[in-house]
Amino acid sequence: MANTPQAKKRIRRNDRRAEINGNRVGRIRTFVKKVEAALASGDKEAATTALAAVQPELQRGVAKGVLHKNTASRKFSRLTKRLASL
Repeated sequence: MANTPQAKKRIRRNDRRAEINGNRVGRIRTFVKKVEAALASGDKEAATTALAAVQPELQRGVAKGVLHKNTASRKFSRLTKRLASL
């Protein structure tokens, strides 16, 4: 258990940040799932528009520090490759 006021503050802050970051990651996953669903159904139009929406979300995750730069790049690259193979 934290003893100092600063340690107690860090625990409160970490709890708040964990919730916010979890919501951010969940939002990114939702966008990615929309692209994957469109790819699975074979709808190239929907997949293209969904992919255009995913890219800024991934970059925002990188900017906010919830995703590593290479992770976002890898995810976008794999989705783009799957879209091109349709």
